[in-house]
Amino acid sequence: MVRESADEPKRGRSAAATAGAPQAPARPEAALQRRGVARVKAILDAAEEILAEGGYEAATLKAIGERTGIPTPSVYHYFNDRYQVDAAIMRRHSDALLGVLDGIDGEEFRSISDVVGLVFDPIVEYFRAHPSCVQLWFSGRHEALSAQFQEFDDQVAERLWRLGIGRGLLRVDTPLLVMKLAFEAGGRIFDIAFQQDRNGDEATMTEAKRLVTAYLETYAEKSTAHRAE
Repeated sequence: MVRESADEPKRGRSAAATAGAPQAPARPEAALQRRGVARVKAILDAAEEILAEGGYEAATLKAIGERTGIPTPSVYHYFNDRYQVDAAIMRRHSDALLGVLDGIDGEEFRSISDVVGLVFDPIVEYFRAHPSCVQLWFSGRHEALSAQFQEFDDQVAERLWRLGIGRGLLRVDTPLLVMKLAFEAGGRIFDIAFQQDRNGDEATMTEAKRLVTAYLETYAEKSTAHRAE
């Protein structure tokens, strides 16, 4: 016969007491945090709308506060100045653009011209679909944004450099600097294209791709430099 342990009734009473105990209310800090996240999102969404509608100069913190219904002093609670708002929006766009370019690795291409098109065309489509990104990319002139643009350019350039060498399109001794300069040159001409036309002047962007292609082909493997499609 199994003897009942002396402390088993105690455990039972303890479990019952725990089960019947009232649950502690949610911490006020958690509610405040959720509210803060929602407000930051509202501020960034409003800033993007104003950038798209009125351009860079229109997207002031005062205008953002009026659009969201958040008092301007409260906007300053989350962002010290409009440049911090710009930087947060650009992080959104940079992450999205890198995601768009993630599919390049799985694409088939036979020439450097193909690679240039696979990179520049999706970027142009993204710019056209997100005018707020265009306003910041080509109108925002602040060191915080410049650092973000440079980081994005360097990431994409290194990815293309590895891809070009890995696929046998570029010579294995091609310096990374070559791809960085090519991407920088293309970006400068794209700047001109979007200054001429908010959707990007097509003829100017075509010339940008020709310039980048011609430069990279000086580093191409001979068997791939002018390979037909």
